[in-house]
Amino acid sequence: MQHKGTQAIETARLLLRRFEMGDAEPMFWNWASDPEVTRYLTWQPHANLTVTQAVLSDWVSAYADLDTYNWAIVPKELGQPIGSISVVRIREDFMSMEIGYCIGKAWWHQGITSEALRAVIAYLFAYTNVNRIVAIHDARNSNSGGVMRKCGMQYEGTLRQAGRNIQGICDICIYAILRQDFLQPAK
Repeated sequence: MQHKGTQAIETARLLLRRFEMGDAEPMFWNWASDPEVTRYLTWQPHANLTVTQAVLSDWVSAYADLDTYNWAIVPKELGQPIGSISVVRIREDFMSMEIGYCIGKAWWHQGITSEALRAVIAYLFAYTNVNRIVAIHDARNSNSGGVMRKCGMQYEGTLRQAGRNIQGICDICIYAILRQDFLQPAK
């Protein structure tokens, strides 16, 4: 697959950019330490700032690889990250990428995650030759499915006991958008 890496993306309200080591405190306080944010995720809330700094160190180092796609979600009016959106899995064999995201609860239900996801989908279809973009969520987290639907992703089904997050084994709902769907949306 053709890769371009994490390049800055700008939307009406957001700057999606690479993480920097200076983002540790806002990341910790805005979302990474909050058990409500991580409830349906695969990683535990960060116990302290040192954990966040270690995660950021790994993320910043990974930008050297062009197949790393990991953006900080930064509202222009705030100037600091409030969440993240990234490609969490790449399947080169059938040109597919899976996207994951999380955002601090103070910014839930404001359309920010949908705006970020739409921008990342557009970026990946414009600058890589990906054919299929997938996102999944714990079946108990219907709000995440709403974000996916708002961005043109189609529900493909629920896999029973096919995922694991910090709550244990869970059912996962799968959504996807194909290049052809994105380029020629249904009327």
